Amino acid sequence: MNIIISAGGTGGHIYPAVSIINKFKEKEKNLNVLYIGTHNRMEKDIIPSLGIKYEPIEIYGFSKNNITRDIKNVFLIKKAIKKCVTIMKEFKPDIVIGVGGYVTMPVISAARKLKIPVAIHEQNSIPGKTNKLFAKNVDLVCTSYENSDKYFASAKKIVYTGNPCGENALTTTKIPKESLGFHKDKKLVLFVSGSLGSGTINDFALKLLSTIDDTDNFEILYITGNDYYESFVEGKTFAKNVKVIPFLNNLSGLFSDVDLIISRAGAGTLSEILALEIPSILIPSPYVANNHQYYNALDLKEKGVSLLIEEKDLDAKKMYDKIKELLNNSDEYQSMKENLHKLDMKNASTIIYEQIKELLK
Repeated sequence: MNIIISAGGTGGHIYPAVSIINKFKEKEKNLNVLYIGTHNRMEKDIIPSLGIKYEPIEIYGFSKNNITRDIKNVFLIKKAIKKCVTIMKEFKPDIVIGVGGYVTMPVISAARKLKIPVAIHEQNSIPGKTNKLFAKNVDLVCTSYENSDKYFASAKKIVYTGNPCGENALTTTKIPKESLGFHKDKKLVLFVSGSLGSGTINDFALKLLSTIDDTDNFEILYITGNDYYESFVEGKTFAKNVKVIPFLNNLSGLFSDVDLIISRAGAGTLSEILALEIPSILIPSPYVANNHQYYNALDLKEKGVSLLIEEKDLDAKKMYDKIKELLNNSDEYQSMKENLHKLDMKNASTIIYEQIKELLK
C-alpha cells in the first residue's frame, strides 16, 4: 500500500500525522509512505529523523499586509502543484491524507487533478482554512470534535474520530512524579502555560502560586516556558509544595501521575489529556486564529470533562479555591473522571485507518 501524507507548520499538525503513519505501519505489511511538507518549517527536520521519506515544497501562508510575498506565493503554489503531480505519478499513492496546514493545499489539489482518493483530518473544533476550502472536494473528513460537523456540511462523508495525537501519550516513556521531587502520596496539579510560555498566564500564575502554602494537601508543578523562567523565579520564594521549571521534555510522560491539569486549549494537549482521562481547567488563548482554542475548550466543557475559564476572567483566589474543591474528591471532580472514561478517546488512529480502508474498497 502506498500513502502520501501532508501536514506542516506546527506540532499540532505534524504529530497527528505521525500517529496516523504509525498506525498504518502497524496494520500494513507492505507499506510505502511519503511525507510532503514545507522546505523551511519544523516538519523538514522531524519527519526525516523518524526515517520517513520526505519531499519538501516551497510555499508560504498568505499574509494580511505583505502583498509582494502573496503575489509570489500564487506562483509558488502553481509550481508546488506541478511538483506534487509529478511526485504522485511516480509514487502512485492509493490515498492522499491531509492533516492540516497551508502546505496541504497544493498536495490535495494535485491529488484531485489525478483523481486520487483524499482524506483530511481536522484537529481543532473550528477548521483551518485549507480543510474548509477542500471539504466538499475530498472523499473523507475526519474530525476531532463533534461540534465541527457544521463547518463541513458539504462534505461527502464526515467521521468523528478524535485526535490521533492523544495515542502518543499512551505509549510514551513514563516520568514518575517522584523523579521531579514530588511525593507519591500527594495529589499533583500540573499548570503549563504553553510550549512558548505566555506573559499573561505567567502574571496570573505568580499570583496563584503565592496563595499556596505548605499546609495544602496537594503539590503543583508550574512550567513557565523557556523565555519566561528567569524573570519568573528571580527574587521569588514559593511554598515547599510548589515547583517551577522552564520546560520538561516528554511532558506527556508525566501525565499519568497528574491529578489535575491547568492548561491552554491547544488541540495536541487536549487530545492527550482526553486519552489519559485527566480532569482539567482550560484557559484558552484568545490570540489564535478564529479563537479556536475557546471552542476546543467549550466542547470539552459541554461534555463535562473540563472547566473553562477565559483569560479575562482569571482570578487567583477563585482558582485556588476551585483547585482545592476539585482535589478533595468533590462530586464535580468524580463526574469529570466518569465522563472522561465514557468518552474513551484512545483509538483515533485506528478509526482513521479503518475509515480509509473502507474508502478504498
